[in-house]
Amino acid sequence: MQPPSPPRARPPRVLVFTRTTDYRHDSIPDGVAAFRALGAEHGFCVDATEQPGVFADGLHPYAAVVFLSTSGEVLTPAARAGLHAYCAAGGGFMGVHAAACTEYDWPFYGELLGARFDRHPEFQPATLVIEDHQHPATAHLAGTWDFSDEWYEFRENPRGRVRVLASADSSSYEGAEGEGHPLVWTHEHGGARVFYTALGHAGEAYADPAFRAHLLGGLRHVMRLTPA
Repeated sequence: MQPPSPPRARPPRVLVFTRTTDYRHDSIPDGVAAFRALGAEHGFCVDATEQPGVFADGLHPYAAVVFLSTSGEVLTPAARAGLHAYCAAGGGFMGVHAAACTEYDWPFYGELLGARFDRHPEFQPATLVIEDHQHPATAHLAGTWDFSDEWYEFRENPRGRVRVLASADSSSYEGAEGEGHPLVWTHEHGGARVFYTALGHAGEAYADPAFRAHLLGGLRHVMRLTPA
């Protein structure tokens, strides 16, 4: 008689949160579709929601939480408490694009993300300087990366407090303030492993293989599938 087979491990789950109470990006459905496609290809499940109640119910089933172009005040007090507890327990947090335009009234969120959005010039092509090729979100990229986006400026420069992975070449586009400001970074805060990319305004970006690899690398990092 053959011994029973061991139970199969359940695939990791990722929560993609897309609630907006301010500007809403038309690219959000494209972003959700990209994360679902990455999950199908790389063996994780994606739950997408705009309901803050899921945070209050407990985030322990999730290997990572992604704020995908959220905006405004999107969390209830109970949801804030749930996200805080998830981070303290060692959760993974990833912010994409307008995640930096979110929860301005909650100091913990700004510290978690690393910086808050201030302004951006007109959508246009520009060049990113890849500062760190040792991270899975940037390891596939050359020394520079030509991309089209909104080129966020932030209320504070996180350099020195985070591990900067890529920054904008301010000479490559119109409307830049300062030089070489960070656009992609990672750090750990409040127990959580955090990754943020300011890229992802346009829907077509989410069909770009290089950008999808960028998102996957950031996600795998916060899911603790790669070294710190």
